[in-house]
Amino acid sequence: MPGLLIIAHAPLASSLKAVASHAFPDCGARLEVLDVAPEMAPEQIEAQARELLARVRRPEALIFTDVFGATPCNVAQKLADGVQVKVVAGVNVPMLWRSLCYADEPLDALVARAMAGAAQGVMQVATSRPQNQTYKPGANDQDHRHHQQ
Repeated sequence: MPGLLIIAHAPLASSLKAVASHAFPDCGARLEVLDVAPEMAPEQIEAQARELLARVRRPEALIFTDVFGATPCNVAQKLADGVQVKVVAGVNVPMLWRSLCYADEPLDALVARAMAGAAQGVMQVATSRPQNQTYKPGANDQDHRHHQQ
């Protein structure tokens, strides 16, 4: 049962926790977040992240970050050992919800679920009506000339 930690640019991490708590009200014990403010030094971010990671490790943990190569991700990489603590960048709501839904799975399976949730949760949404049927005001069987009475 890995714990989850989100390290992201402020206020994304705390906003994601609020969204997670909406769908999973009991997730607070296994989910910690760190909002990285622009004025925070990398050393300060790392110290806070280590403290939060210690709270959620069971002994495994999955760290989510928002953008690969940015400060939150760079700090997360320092905390990860690749065995008991892993990092996934590009956190989004479907990824987080999928991870909370399957939180009792082993870390490697949870990483796979998170990645699948992220990829499957991003899609173009159609702008046309369902079934692509046009609306014809006043249309009924009497307006059509057919052989059935």
